[in-house]
Amino acid sequence: MHRHRVVLRTLALFAVALLPAAGCGNAAAPAGPAATSTLTRPPIRVGFLNPSGGPVPQPGADTGAQAALSYLNGEFGGIHGHPIELVSCDTDTTPERAQSCANTFVEKKVVAVMDGYNLSSSAALPALTAAQIPLVGMIPFDSVTGAKAENRVFFAAPQASFLVGALQAFQSAGKKSVTLALVDTPSSHQTIDKLLPVLAQTLGIDAKGIYYSPTNPNFTAVASAIAQDNPDVGGLVAAPSEAVCTALVKALRQLRYQGTIFTAACTDYIKGAPEQAAGGALYSSNWLPAASPYAPPQVQSDLALAQRYIAAVPDGTPGYYAFGEFSLFVTFAKAMSTATETDLTGPGVLKTLKALKAFPSFLGPDLTCGSPTSPNCTTQMLLFGVQSDGSVKPVTDTWITPVPQVLAAIPGAV
Repeated sequence: MHRHRVVLRTLALFAVALLPAAGCGNAAAPAGPAATSTLTRPPIRVGFLNPSGGPVPQPGADTGAQAALSYLNGEFGGIHGHPIELVSCDTDTTPERAQSCANTFVEKKVVAVMDGYNLSSSAALPALTAAQIPLVGMIPFDSVTGAKAENRVFFAAPQASFLVGALQAFQSAGKKSVTLALVDTPSSHQTIDKLLPVLAQTLGIDAKGIYYSPTNPNFTAVASAIAQDNPDVGGLVAAPSEAVCTALVKALRQLRYQGTIFTAACTDYIKGAPEQAAGGALYSSNWLPAASPYAPPQVQSDLALAQRYIAAVPDGTPGYYAFGEFSLFVTFAKAMSTATETDLTGPGVLKTLKALKAFPSFLGPDLTCGSPTSPNCTTQMLLFGVQSDGSVKPVTDTWITPVPQVLAAIPGAV
């Protein structure tokens, strides 16, 4: 009991930053497999904080948004027959750019703004909240955004869920030691120096955190630091890019590290060398194409649909962020299709989304929104094990639900 009191007091001191950006304009639905819509009703304008620039861009988010627009304005049939008109604004991780985009969205009179995994989305909130335009996303990458529930809804788990849930699963599988790396930033020190040790103590795991340079990373050195301790699990708390995962996996295999390589949400490295990737682990907020053989029939169908539209985006970037953003837009459209046409306004969108109960999301868990203390509609996540054929298999039979008592000490997590 004393240990739990210490954990809760420590966790309550900070918000976690676990996961892993300039122009605005209207984006019409791109060409796609079924972009043949003849919708004639007035369009519904939706903003998109597009993380296309800056030091940590997520180009897959834009791919997912374009693909979703093609599907929603085509075979899905719009929202009550209204096409979705996307007002896309490029961000670069700076608060100034997010503020500028927010002003554009207010001027364009959008009914909601989709967050593309932005690191500075909180800077857009004052203008959006004043105009009664809700921010809607998957995972709030900006911990300030994720700390409160006001005027925002997120369809995936909070950042903290992914590390907590993964360590729970490793502990249940008999893993007793972990060494995890994270890019050296101020928010990373909150995770590595404070959260990781107390969380590991709670779960009875020996945990060590190490850093790598954001500007000149040496993954041979990172791999050596992991391998020398020979932990049961070694890898990344979060990865800023697929290239980081590929470099670390390659270095660890060259050192003949035999433990479980944990690669956060990366997937691209598996395609290049599935045999080297086998035995690794990764987390996700939603089902991924490589997990399709193990998914329920409806999820398999949804994955095939998403893959078809994402593959049709010219020069697109498939991957975790593309499928996450596709899921965001489709879940949003399905939810708003349950509302009346009079609710297709900013306040109506927020009211509809906050009222969702046990609502089946696209590729994700059932959602129950409306918590007075959290913008997230779920805390559940998936942990996958990489198979020798390149597929990824869930390590549990159900979605992983992180320990509520631990999440309750982190602002906005529940």
